[in-house]
Amino acid sequence: MGLNLQDLRAATAAHGSVTRVLIADHKGSTPREAGTSMLVWADGQSGTIGGGALEQQVTDFARTIIKPTALNIPLGPALGQCCGGSVVVVFEPFTPETVPTNNGPYIRKISGKDAQPLAFKRLLKSMRNSGQTPSLIWLGGWLLEPITSPTTPIWLYGAGHVGRAIVETLADLPFDVTWVDTSADRFPAFIPPNTTDLIAAKPADAVKHAPNAAHHIVLTYSHALDLELCHAILSQDHASLGLIGSATKRARFASKLADLGHNSAQISRIICPIGQRDLGKTPKAIAIGLAAELLKATAASSAQQEAIA
Repeated sequence: MGLNLQDLRAATAAHGSVTRVLIADHKGSTPREAGTSMLVWADGQSGTIGGGALEQQVTDFARTIIKPTALNIPLGPALGQCCGGSVVVVFEPFTPETVPTNNGPYIRKISGKDAQPLAFKRLLKSMRNSGQTPSLIWLGGWLLEPITSPTTPIWLYGAGHVGRAIVETLADLPFDVTWVDTSADRFPAFIPPNTTDLIAAKPADAVKHAPNAAHHIVLTYSHALDLELCHAILSQDHASLGLIGSATKRARFASKLADLGHNSAQISRIICPIGQRDLGKTPKAIAIGLAAELLKATAASSAQQEAIA
């Protein structure tokens, strides 16, 4: 996790004033951990910090601020939540002119004294002397975040055998994976660092939080749920949509999606089956084939952007 300058530049270019919402610290049981962030603008948002009522509260507040602000928010009855922990949420407004330009750690004062606290300086010096890559530090109203390299957003729906194989395969590749399913017990105990689990009772409702550049992969336990997800994804901008299944499933979904108002050009973009069938139909084989296709798509997109630049 860290500050993704590519996403921030794109959001401010499209919407002008954008507020970044960051969980800078957390204690006890919380929906998401420190380092999780989202972007909010006048009539929309991207990303999620989870928590339902918490996210609604901070989204509303983000649209009112004019300067960096930090709030310590307890997650209890006042928010209608039973987590019992607390989070420090940092709000920072940005415009195209104020997006950071440095590639190193991004250090700034959010609140408190103008001078860096001594403890903050010592911690930063210790990390540098030990050769550690500076990670998120929130101390005395001062904040440090690493600048993250551009990664390709992947939104994966379904934590079954194929979903798990895909997450394992993408673990060491340049992808930022958001893994969506309906309950916590559907996820494995270990989740790779480049993957964030997102629990959503109605996964189709989570689709709106995905960035426009996201690749979506749909492989839940339910055909009805798969259809709801495809409908939601086709209803907004997206890089690609992969659907697990057969040619027969694709044909049935095409008919139902047409009935829901999607035109043939939109429906034709659905990739189904996913993976490379000549590699086999096991979860790992599907995952390897899918990873290869995603890497090709990412390389082609990067080459196109360089040509335009």
